[in-house]
Amino acid sequence: MKKVFIDGSAGTTGLRIYERLANRSDVELMLLPEEERKNPEARRKALNSCDIAFLCLPDPAAMEAVSMIENPEVTVIDASTAHRTNAGWCYGFPELSDTIAAALPKAKRIAVPGCHASGFISLVYPLIEAGILSPETKLTCHSITGYSGGGKKMIAEYEDDELDFLLQAPRQYGLTQQHKHLKEMKAITGLEHEPIFCPIVSNFYSGMTVTVPLFASDLQKGGIEEIREVYRKKYTGKIVSYVENGDEGGFLSAHAVAEKDSMKITVAGNEDRILLVAMYDNLGKGASGAAVECMNTVLGVSPETGLEL
Repeated sequence: MKKVFIDGSAGTTGLRIYERLANRSDVELMLLPEEERKNPEARRKALNSCDIAFLCLPDPAAMEAVSMIENPEVTVIDASTAHRTNAGWCYGFPELSDTIAAALPKAKRIAVPGCHASGFISLVYPLIEAGILSPETKLTCHSITGYSGGGKKMIAEYEDDELDFLLQAPRQYGLTQQHKHLKEMKAITGLEHEPIFCPIVSNFYSGMTVTVPLFASDLQKGGIEEIREVYRKKYTGKIVSYVENGDEGGFLSAHAVAEKDSMKITVAGNEDRILLVAMYDNLGKGASGAAVECMNTVLGVSPETGLEL
């Protein structure tokens, strides 16, 4: 039985990972008492005595945690932004390519994709791979997410009994175009330019919809049906799948896959103006679910084990 330590188990990502693992018989969760949760020596001991360490921490703390690990047998699965584009770290999205899928089971350092980035990359990577989009293409990305992605402080703001008037409507952020996911979105897809990125947080707990709009003139070859065919062939699993019609009566809800660990890919629009859409949960395939999927792959069990699909 493998020993698993969640460093940052009190945060939203850590709590969801704990929920997914608590009733499993193939792993043993190592827990620190509340008074030792932030004790450096207690963390160091746990990080070096486990088989798999999940890091659900701010970037500086995640980097500190990695520096504490001296045991070469420990597999690190980092849910922070800190290592997603670092050489030597495996990007934790095996559905993207055979290369990632082959590297993940043997990896000792795994970076869990970002929530917004997961949707953008799932939509753009296959089209660049297929030659439908050029790496030189300048793209735009629109993303709406539940407030749990903002962590405990934002959750408290939205769940206050006297909800602020401004929080009752969707709020766009990342206005300076310096969002921390942009580096990852560019690097993993192979784009030469970071996209114009328009993230929006709204008054619901979890779930998200990421949209990349295209003009037919953006494509190097093919059209909307060729794009659909790429996704049909690429995303055939239980975790990430292509659906022909992802809308409900002409509406796409950011709550469509809430509380699940799966992702649905769909294409809307027409031959001239095309909408690429990914629907998933920001705490599911956008964070905790993706982290558990990575752990399952390392353990050699079905990737879907313990997930809510």
